[in-house]
Amino acid sequence: MRRLGAFLLLILLAGQASAGVLPEDRSDALYHLYVGGGVEIDGPSILVRKQVGQNTSFVGNYYLDYVSSASIDVVTTASPYNEEREQWSLGMDYLRGNTTMSVNYVSSVESDFDATTYALSISQDMFGDLTTLSLSYAYGEDIVGMSTDDTFMRENRRQQYGIGITQILTRNLIAALNIETSTDEGFLNNPYRTVRYLDSGSALGYSYEQELYPNTRTTNAVGIRARYYLPYRAAIEGEYRFFTDTWDIQSHTASLTYVHPWGPWTFEIKGRFHDQTSASFFQDVFPRAQATNFRGRDKEISALTSQTLRLKASYQFIHENRGWGVFKKGSISASIDMLSVDYEEFRDLRFVGGVVGAEPLYALDANVIQVFVSFWY
Repeated sequence: MRRLGAFLLLILLAGQASAGVLPEDRSDALYHLYVGGGVEIDGPSILVRKQVGQNTSFVGNYYLDYVSSASIDVVTTASPYNEEREQWSLGMDYLRGNTTMSVNYVSSVESDFDATTYALSISQDMFGDLTTLSLSYAYGEDIVGMSTDDTFMRENRRQQYGIGITQILTRNLIAALNIETSTDEGFLNNPYRTVRYLDSGSALGYSYEQELYPNTRTTNAVGIRARYYLPYRAAIEGEYRFFTDTWDIQSHTASLTYVHPWGPWTFEIKGRFHDQTSASFFQDVFPRAQATNFRGRDKEISALTSQTLRLKASYQFIHENRGWGVFKKGSISASIDMLSVDYEEFRDLRFVGGVVGAEPLYALDANVIQVFVSFWY
C-alpha cells in the first residue's frame, strides 16, 4: 500500500523542475482508486506550485489514502482491516543560470507506520542545452509499530543515490539513462506477516511463525528511456529497467507508450511487462519451524510476472490563447491501469485439502483509476 501511495505521489510531482527552467505555476487535484486482490484504496490529493521571484519555485502536496483490506495474506492469517494514511510534502526549486537545485521533505503517517524523507537534487544543462546531468540523494527514517502491541517499535533508515543523463540526440529523439543505488538498514519486514512450515500435528498440515528478514538491503537499478516525436505531433516512448539487490532478487521491466494528440484531446496507451526472481530466503512452505536463518513469505518477494495496460485521455478545456480569469490553461485527465500478476511460487491458501505445498498458485487482477484536474496560472 505504501509503495502505491509513493507511486501516485510521483505522478503528481511529475511537473518538477528540469535544469534551466522553473516549472510553471499550477494547481492539481487527483482522485485515485485501486481495486484488486481484496484490497480497495482510494483518496484525494492536492498539489500547489508557485514561483516566487525569478529564481525560486515552491511546491506543496497533500495526499490521503483510505485502505480497506481483505487481501490473500489477511484472509488466511488475520482479520480484514481499515486504515488511513496521510501524507504531505514540501519542496523548493532554485534556478541559477543553467543549474537547478531542489530540496524536498515528505512525511507519511499511519496508525502503525511513520515515514519521513529528505531529498535533494541538482541538475545542470550543458552543451547548448542538449545534455542535462542530474544528481540526487534522499535520506529516510521509518518507525514501524503494531496496532496490537503499543510497546512494539522498530526503526529503519533508508538512503538513495541517483545519477542521470538526458541527451537530445536529434530534432525528434531524446534519451535518458538513470542509475540508482539504495540502502536500507533496520527492521525491514512486516510485523504482522507470518510464514508457514510443515507440522504433522496441525489439522491443516502446517503451522505459522513470524517472518524474519535480514536487517540490511542494498539495491541497484539501471534504466534507459527514449522518446521519439512523430511528424504528426504524436510520440512513442520505450523504457527498460534492470534491478538487482542483495536479497538475490533480479527483475526486468519494459514498457512501450504511444501518445496521440487530437485537437484539445490527448490519448495515451501504454503496455508494461515485469518479471522478477524470488528472494533467497523466500519459501511458500518451510520444512520445519525456524528452518533457516531468514524466512519470508511475502508474495512481493516471490518470483512473479506482471502485465499492465494503461489507457489515458486528457482534455484541455482552457487554452493559452484564451484564458479563464486568472487561469492561463486547464486540463482534465482520466486513466485506468489494468494490472495482472502471476505468482510463480506463492500459493493460494484459501484452497484447503490436498497436498500441502501443492495448492493452486495465486494470481492477482487489479485496476487503478485516476482522475486528474490541473490549472496553470
